[in-house]
Amino acid sequence: QVQLVESGGELVQPGGSLRLSCAASGFSLDNYAIGWYRQAPGKEREGVSCIRRDDGRTYYKESVKGRFTISRDNAKNTVYLQLDSLKPDDTAVYYCMTVQWCSVASGLGPTLGVVSSWGQGTQVTVSS
Repeated sequence: QVQLVESGGELVQPGGSLRLSCAASGFSLDNYAIGWYRQAPGKEREGVSCIRRDDGRTYYKESVKGRFTISRDNAKNTVYLQLDSLKPDDTAVYYCMTVQWCSVASGLGPTLGVVSSWGQGTQVTVSS
């Protein structure tokens, strides 16, 4: 089955850290640019970060620059998002998806329909 499965989210105190995982099955992640998104309650889903397929360069939304780090392990067919110095505003459900392109300057391109639907995501809650 072709799918992406997110994991690693949990309740964490402000200033804490988490590592989210995006594991692919049924296809190879190293053939695609991958984006991480998040959706907070009552808000639209937004692109947070992406990693390019060819050279591994990355993009970060301004509000997470210096705190989040995206990486990929092709041998494990997994993309990670390291979240450090977490803030309450980071509370959201986090999703990953294949994207048509990832620009260091301008961010995530449109989603690429390798998988037919969004996964369940992983809940990150930042609260004291």
